[in-house]
Amino acid sequence: MSGVYLLPFCNNNYTVLQGLPFGGVPTVLALDFMCFLGLLFVFSILRKVAWDYGRLALVSDADRDDEIREKCGEDAVHYLSFQRHIIGLLVVVGVLSVGIILPVNFSGDLLGETNLLWLHTTFAFLYLLLTVYSMRRHTSKMHYKEDDLVRGLILIQSFLHLVIDFSAVAFILLYANCVVLEARICFDVAKLMYLESERRKTERSKKFYTDLMAKEHVSTMINPKPCGHLCCCIIKGCEQEDAVNYYTNLEAKLREEYKKEREKVNTKPLDMAFVTFQNEAMTALILKDFNACQCHGCHCRREPKSSPFSSILQTYNWTVSYAPDPQNVYWEHLSVGGLTWWLRCLIINCFLFILLFFLTTPAIIISTMDKFNVTKPVEYLNNPIITQFFPTLLLWCFSALLPTIVYYSAFFEAHWTRSGENRTTMHKCYTFLIFMVLLLPSLGLSSLDLFFRWLFDKTFLDQAKVRFECVFLPDNGAFFVNYVIASAFIGNAMDLLRIPGLLMYMIRLLLARSAAERRNVKKHQAYEFQFGAAYAWLMNVFTVVMTYSITCPIIVPFGLMYMLLKHLVDRYNMYYAYLPSKLDKKIHSGAVNQVVAAPILCLFWLLFFSTVRTGDYSLALVLSYCFLGDMAQKKYSIKKKKKSDFRCKSIFFPY
Repeated sequence: MSGVYLLPFCNNNYTVLQGLPFGGVPTVLALDFMCFLGLLFVFSILRKVAWDYGRLALVSDADRDDEIREKCGEDAVHYLSFQRHIIGLLVVVGVLSVGIILPVNFSGDLLGETNLLWLHTTFAFLYLLLTVYSMRRHTSKMHYKEDDLVRGLILIQSFLHLVIDFSAVAFILLYANCVVLEARICFDVAKLMYLESERRKTERSKKFYTDLMAKEHVSTMINPKPCGHLCCCIIKGCEQEDAVNYYTNLEAKLREEYKKEREKVNTKPLDMAFVTFQNEAMTALILKDFNACQCHGCHCRREPKSSPFSSILQTYNWTVSYAPDPQNVYWEHLSVGGLTWWLRCLIINCFLFILLFFLTTPAIIISTMDKFNVTKPVEYLNNPIITQFFPTLLLWCFSALLPTIVYYSAFFEAHWTRSGENRTTMHKCYTFLIFMVLLLPSLGLSSLDLFFRWLFDKTFLDQAKVRFECVFLPDNGAFFVNYVIASAFIGNAMDLLRIPGLLMYMIRLLLARSAAERRNVKKHQAYEFQFGAAYAWLMNVFTVVMTYSITCPIIVPFGLMYMLLKHLVDRYNMYYAYLPSKLDKKIHSGAVNQVVAAPILCLFWLLFFSTVRTGDYSLALVLSYCFLGDMAQKKYSIKKKKKSDFRCKSIFFPY
């Protein structure tokens, strides 16, 4: 806020991120816009060279949600609707922040005896109410068509490898009015699916060279090693073979392995089965019965109805829930469960935490450079390109890399459903991004290591030079404005280029053994849109904008610009570049509940700013304390009465 001056003891030895006229925003805006134009030019070239969908975009336009729903699925419509509601919210917040809060901040010193602090507190509460209203309006429009719901499936786990008919008989004895139409046991088919996929690729490659030989009447020689098409020298171990013979022999080998594996599958049950009921009322009755808990002293467990088969089938160990859509299931991951899955998940997340623990924010690199006086000339040049553009660009690069790392960690966790994988990615990625982009830079801390030392080490504050009076300086807000600008122009342009996908595409082309395999790579270069990472990245920028909407109101118009460009880019990519995906409503409901954290952080920032900078505990601040305490005690949810995602006759029985 206006009138804040830098205290003498806040002048540390750092030479970057220091004061500049207008915080370097005009310079950063111009540089980012030029980078945006350059990246658009590169995209216009790459879309014609590397992808086929670019030509389609020149003659087709998807303006209606019906076209998006038909081409991309229901989840794409919900995601774009979420973005539109965020855009509408930022329009209102932008008008209020720039039209009212910004002139008040420029009016004078708000750190003295003034009632204007009430205005900021009131607007912070208002933003929270507007966010809740906007998200309620969005969730009221989230309807799944009846045809999209799962039809009559149950998954039972902890099955003890018994005959599948026993479960059907058990349900008939337990529930006289329930009609079991079908019951199917699950098997470990991961290797079987892999062999079938490789066989189809080999079959397509053999057909390619067979047609080529029939056309040119000349056999083609290939080097059947990874990157074999790049090898121009013939040495021992890299001899060439006839392409048709090689793929014929490979196909025969894969067929034989597939046949053997298929015979073994029946001996590898997964302690789970799908059971089909006649109607929805039957599944609702079973779901209610199996989820009822009976408490005996300090021990509580489910006690469904018993039958002569209950002790054999151990029905008291069953956990019942609605089954996911078959398109939402990773069938090859069903074999990874129980203790194996939990150990796998623990190891992966420990490695992820260690990786991101010490390099949580690029500020550690900047501070390390300062220790060696690398940036000492900057103190005299005071160039906004060095002091504002490069730090914000560096922060964006690190924050852009983090979702990719988190996504692959969730992928290797081997979740059973795509929805579970996307929800895990969204929550983990959002948490790490908020620490990296917002919390630690705002607190003046360089990494999570320093953060935990400040939080738990009693002697750290006495020894370290961490002055929280230096937090929330005017340049701090300018730094986040520049970050949002970089995300709007460079970030959205990079989303158009889809650099991670392009890199994987290039790696797969390099590893291809022949022209036929390169052709297969080009035909299958598209993949599903990652809603988890997209939601996390979107909510990260929205949280930054909302958090500083009171203390630095100028950030809101740039946040609105980011959301508009993001909406256009995602709409284009989902229609022309990505494959349709089938998820459930939980990923979208989770995003809705998580976005409410943004205005709550805005209240925290206003509270923290006022108490730390002024030491003033006014009535407005006390009310903020009380409100935030009440919010923390309640399990806040903006959803209406909870309804099941799948209302059809389908139940999921995990262990």
